[in-house]
Amino acid sequence: MPQFKDKSKRNKPREFVPGQGGVVRARMPKGREIIGIITQRLGASRMYISCMDGKLRNCRVPGRLRRELWLREGDVVIVEPWEFDDDKADILFKYSKAAIDKLRARGMLKARESEF
Repeated sequence: MPQFKDKSKRNKPREFVPGQGGVVRARMPKGREIIGIITQRLGASRMYISCMDGKLRNCRVPGRLRRELWLREGDVVIVEPWEFDDDKADILFKYSKAAIDKLRARGMLKARESEF
């Protein structure tokens, strides 16, 4: 690693300490958005998601997010139901592991041991 002549903070090697991460900010659902958990993948960017309002929705990944979101069963996502059909929705966002823990601590995610 090249060293600079002045002894500033740029020269100090950065150390990663596990368990002491920074502040985790979890995106909250806005408006008609709902938190859900992927239960089954159907193919062609479609999947069944059990939402926190108690419904099982057939959701799809929009074209602009197809290559960006890699989803598996058990992932926690934000979905937005369609205006004209409440049984279908679009997937908007995928939560990370740290954000899922934050949601559980706030009580926004109903944890069932069989899903995780």
